Parts: sequence; structure tokens; C-alpha cells
Amino acid sequence: MQESGCMQIIEDPKAIQEKAADLRKNGKTIALVSTSGALNAGHRALVEKARQSADVMVVCTFVNPREFGPNEDYQRYPRNASGDAEFCETHQVDILFRPAVEDIYPDNFSISVSEDQLSTSLCGVSRPHYFRGVCTLHAILFVLVQPHLLVMGRRDAQKGAVIKNLIREMHFPIETATVDTVREQDGLACNARNAYFNEFQRRDAATLYKALLEGKKLVDTGTTNVDRILAEVTHHISLCRRLRVIYVAAVNPETMEPLRSQISPGKTLVMTAVWCDEVRLIDNILI
Repeated sequence: MQESGCMQIIEDPKAIQEKAADLRKNGKTIALVSTSGALNAGHRALVEKARQSADVMVVCTFVNPREFGPNEDYQRYPRNASGDAEFCETHQVDILFRPAVEDIYPDNFSISVSEDQLSTSLCGVSRPHYFRGVCTLHAILFVLVQPHLLVMGRRDAQKGAVIKNLIREMHFPIETATVDTVREQDGLACNARNAYFNEFQRRDAATLYKALLEGKKLVDTGTTNVDRILAEVTHHISLCRRLRVIYVAAVNPETMEPLRSQISPGKTLVMTAVWCDEVRLIDNILI
């Protein structure tokens, strides 16, 4: 365990578990913000929500190898341990938990946790390994950090829905809070992978949100036909030669079930995933 100003940096899982148990014994509420590190403005919004909602805020920075499939960017994924520590210190995080991979998944680790309903569509089709990794890690974090509250971002809408189902069905005594997507000046959702882009890729990547807004415009002017709205979003994405559509879908934001005919205004999430050259991006908009 390290001290950085008033913040503690904990790397050992047993140490964070003991710390959490002590905090709970003393009547403190704990909020967890689970991240892959490379902390940015989007994470700042999560941290601010956690700060308002609990006595003690724990930020976990862990690039989870079980979320990455073969030929994905696990080795390349942005990492910035010193920058993350500085970020957490600046934003008054109480505990930075940054375990090593071998401490979370020791040799011969043989347990996995699956969610087989909300995780099978959308990103679950092209990344069948991803949500198993998400659920396994978060089950471990819930046991170690013992949070009262988990704060998540709306950009990862399917991930959030899957984790909520994990909490509900496994009876973890944890509340959740979801924070709206934070965007950069050009509309691109804050995301560590944005660092991969050159100027031209960045311009095209920002088109993703603009395409979603075109779909919202149709709804705002009275169009409720799902096919018409999804066709409009797909059309605007396809105007950029670097973008290749993986999916565009309209779903119930809680169940991830697709809407087949009519949009339900205020209760529909239009979601998309694309390739921007070799970088996979997701985004969504609530309409």
C-alpha cells in the first residue's frame, strides 16, 4: 500500500478487501468506479458522481485481458499509470486500486462468470468473449472492494445493462448510477482509444455521433418507424470511407431487446458500433 498525498494506492487484492471491510465496519459507504485506466474527462464525470454519492471513492484501473479476444489490442491498449495516479490525486479519489494481472488471475485461474441474456446481441455477436471477461472481473471486484454503489458511463450501455443484471441475479447488495456520455469538442465520445487516431481518422470518427443526431432529428420531427431511423443513421455513417458499420440498432435501454417497428420516444436507445480503419468504436443516443 502506498500513500500519495491523502490518497492511498493499493495493488494487493487482499489489502483492498481488508480496507473495504474496515471501512464498512466503521459505517462508511463505498463507491466504485471501475475503469481500464488511461483516465480522461469521461472518467472525471464518473468520479464526480461517486464523490457526491458515498463517503469513500475507489477507482480501479485494470486493463482486463479477459475482455480482449485474439488479434485485439490488449498489448497496445493505452496505459498511463503515473497519469492515472495524478488524475486520481487531482480529483480527490480516496483509493486507487491498480492490481497486477497475476493478482486478479493467478496461474491456473479456472473460474468464469457469464451472462447469457443481455450479452448475446450487439457487441456480444462480434466480441463473444467480451462480456464473460466483464462479468468475471466485476464479480471479483465486488467481492474485493465491497462497494455500496457502482458508477458507470452511458457510452458503454450494453456493458452497463449486463453488469446490472449480474448484480441483480447474483444478489450483490450494490446500487448503480449511470452518468451521461462525456464528449470532446467535436462530439466524439471520450475514450482511451481516441489516442489511436490521426487527424483524418479523428474527423471521420466524430461523424459517428453526428449520424446518431440525424436519427434523433427524425424522431424530433415525428418519425417513429424504426427501419427509417436506422437507415438514416446508417446512411450518414456510410458517407465516411473510413467507417465500416458493425451494427446499428434501436433497443430498450434496460433489456437490450431490439425494437422492431416503432420507436418509443424517451425509452429507446439507438446504438452503433463501427470500425474506423482498424479501431473499433461504439456510441449511442437516447431518443
